[in-house]
Amino acid sequence: MTIEGFTRAQMAELPSRLLRDGRAANARVTCVTWQGREWTVKDFSPRNWWVRTFLAPFLLGHEFKILQKLTGVAGVASDSFVIDRHAIAIAFLPGTPLGKKDPAEISTQFLEEMETLLQGVHDRGVVHLDTRGTGNWLVSPEGKPLLIDFQASLTTGWMPASLRRIIELVDMSGVYKKWKEWQPQTMGEDRQARYEEALYWRRKWVFEGYFGKRKRRRARKKRKY
Repeated sequence: MTIEGFTRAQMAELPSRLLRDGRAANARVTCVTWQGREWTVKDFSPRNWWVRTFLAPFLLGHEFKILQKLTGVAGVASDSFVIDRHAIAIAFLPGTPLGKKDPAEISTQFLEEMETLLQGVHDRGVVHLDTRGTGNWLVSPEGKPLLIDFQASLTTGWMPASLRRIIELVDMSGVYKKWKEWQPQTMGEDRQARYEEALYWRRKWVFEGYFGKRKRRRARKKRKY
């Protein structure tokens, strides 16, 4: 579905508030009100020439395509449009960052809904890849989980089934990490087993990857002294 949005010239006249100023190679993020609806605008125009010319079009184009794949997934702001080569607008999702909620308020039902949301993303052939923290998870005014910021996401349709399973499992470990911390008594053996398998693959990534090999060499050097 094509959304008729505002232009950069129009945006300059619209009500807006700063959400995150960003720095270096990060976008400036604002909330802009247009025809009674709020939009999150990611704008790289204040950044340097190299970022504006090369990085911004790639990052924005990538995220826009990801959001198009996720249209209709409950808990994801998939309505979006391109303002210009330096900025996109994404439907604003009002909510409280999960990290600012009292853990006592996080119920098993909420965690199940997080799991369902992320599974819906995976079913569309996308992995978020930044689910382990709480910054990209919001709690809606209705108490439902929301997932934002798909800039670092990947599509999985091209992956072999075995690799896709692993990367989806590691992605889901962001939910299971919180489950284990906040509601361990309701996690169950199956989720616990999947969480432990995800940790295994994450350790393989860390220890078998390039940086992991350097860490091992440093550790061996330390043992000599």
